[in-house]
This record gives sequence, structure tokens and C-alpha cells, in this order.
Amino acid sequence: MNKKLMELIIPIIILVFILGLGIGYSLQKIEKEYVVVNQTYSKVTINLAAIDNNGNGAIIPLIVEAKPGSGKILTDIDKLLFWVDTQYSIQLAKFVAEDVTHVDASKFDLVYTIQGENLSVVGGPSAGAAITIATIAALENKTIKPDVMITGTINEDETIGEVGAVLEKAEAAKQSGATLFLVPKGEGIETTLEPQEKCTESLGFIYCQTTYKRITTNIGETVGIRVVEVSNIEEALNYFLNA
Repeated sequence: MNKKLMELIIPIIILVFILGLGIGYSLQKIEKEYVVVNQTYSKVTINLAAIDNNGNGAIIPLIVEAKPGSGKILTDIDKLLFWVDTQYSIQLAKFVAEDVTHVDASKFDLVYTIQGENLSVVGGPSAGAAITIATIAALENKTIKPDVMITGTINEDETIGEVGAVLEKAEAAKQSGATLFLVPKGEGIETTLEPQEKCTESLGFIYCQTTYKRITTNIGETVGIRVVEVSNIEEALNYFLNA
């Protein structure tokens, strides 16, 4: 065989061999990360903080069931708009839950049931953190504390993102009997701008100027519920799961 050809082929063979080892090691490492869960069925209920058609806070129960299967995600969602957002939140919740628990979710079928009347938004992305908590509890066959609630999106890196209408959701949480409301980092305090108009009259003309006053509201103190800011799903789990 031509010497130059050999000089080209040998490095390629070595590179393919190294890549093969690397892929094999990666697959082996991923397989070792999974834990064995001996369960046949689990069912978890968590309350979602939502907003109704009138802009008021509302509470909707979400039921997550985990049973041996082939990794299917099944949904039973009644009168739910923004289906695409919620579907994405469920897919992402499963991904994060698998990463947190190290349970192979492909061995289970997950069933998500949400029912609510007159709701334009069940949270879409803002229900992501709660959906993730419930999925983790279902995969690990653990129970959730009924007096704890959360609002926030979920990101692939397990962080919890900002949402809107936190004050209204906190009010609904308290009315439902919750004593602790978890919110994304920086959203325990709500800041709004209140317009203030000042008018003066000169030479028969009225001149008006609008300025804005910054209003800061401590949500926990205003609503009368304990509010805790959390950055990621691991922090939230410390408040939610029973042993």
C-alpha cells in the first residue's frame, strides 16, 4: 500500500477508535446514572395557581399518575386554552424530573389530568415549576405537602423563571388554604408605576404633566401568606416533598 495513503488512513482509524470508546463510555455513564425504582403505580395531586377570565387568581388541581409503560405522556385537559404552552411545559417537566431523580422515565407512562371551568390560562409556562414538582413526586412515589404552592416557569437547567400576576396568585393560594407560596427569585416584592397627573392653568390654557410614582408591594405582607423566593427546582423540592 502506498506510504502516503497509509499515513492518511492510520490517523483516521485511531480517531474512529477513540470516538468509539468515548461514545461507549458516555452510554455506560448515562446507564449508570439511572436508579432502580420498584413501583407499580403512583398518583400525585398538586394545586396550580392560575388566572381566570376576569384576571383574578384561581386554583386548579393537577393530577399526575406514573405507571409502568413505554415513556408515553398522556393528558386529560378540560377546557384548556394555550394548549401548546402547557404541552411544552409538560414535556420539559418530564425532562427535568428525569434529570433530578435519575429515574428512567422511558419505563413509565405519565398521565396528566387538569380540569377547570372558565379559565383562559391554566398557567401555560407559568405552571411549569408546579408540573415538574408533581412529576418528580410521581416518579419517586412521594407525597406533596398540601399547604405549599408554587408559581414559576421551568427551564432546562432546572432554574425557575419569572411569571406575571404573582400577587393575584398568592391571594388565591391563601384562600385555598396554603400557608407557603413559592415564587421565582426577585418576585416576592412587586413594583408597579402609578401615574400621577398634575395640571396648571395659564393664559386660558390648561397644561397637564404626567409623572409616575414607584409603588413597592411586599406580597407576603400584603396577602398574609409566607412567601419564599426560590431559584431552582432543587430549592423548591425542600419545601414540597414529604419523606
